[in-house]
Amino acid sequence: MQADAPQIRLLRELDLLAYKQLRDMMLARHPTVFTSDAETELLRTAESYRSRLSGGNSGLCMFTLAAWQGERLVGALSCEREPRAKVRHIAHIVGMMVLDELHGQGIGRQLMEAGLRLLKSEPSLLLATLTVTAGNAAAVHLYERCGFSRYGRLEKALRLADGSLLDKDLMSRTL
Repeated sequence: MQADAPQIRLLRELDLLAYKQLRDMMLARHPTVFTSDAETELLRTAESYRSRLSGGNSGLCMFTLAAWQGERLVGALSCEREPRAKVRHIAHIVGMMVLDELHGQGIGRQLMEAGLRLLKSEPSLLLATLTVTAGNAAAVHLYERCGFSRYGRLEKALRLADGSLLDKDLMSRTL
């Protein structure tokens, strides 16, 4: 059964605690998926994620979109911009997450499509990139459906706590 369609909107300061809780849970459940590690991020305060709000981190964070079902934050996606003049036409999608029990219900796609609409509305942006852990077939499928294609692989990109190494696929799409 499909869940109620989420409300997708920009993350607000009042949402920071819910965002931290979602992020902490997702990092703990999926250590092979995210570049950040749960142990380090648990030490952060909710206020430290203020940099993820639109225009945060000295303008490098373009936005964070949040997917809500009622009062419950069920997913998020952030987008950052390159600060250097020669690559300011490139945006990076980071921190894509949807609650496990809601996978396959279109929330990730809705977040990505909303994010791409925002990026396309910025005339100076030409390219969007993201990385995904190699072998994460569901995420790769979603990103390909949203127009991304793989242009490379960064081998041994992640070193997990147990010492194992994972590759990251590099993906991009024209805006």
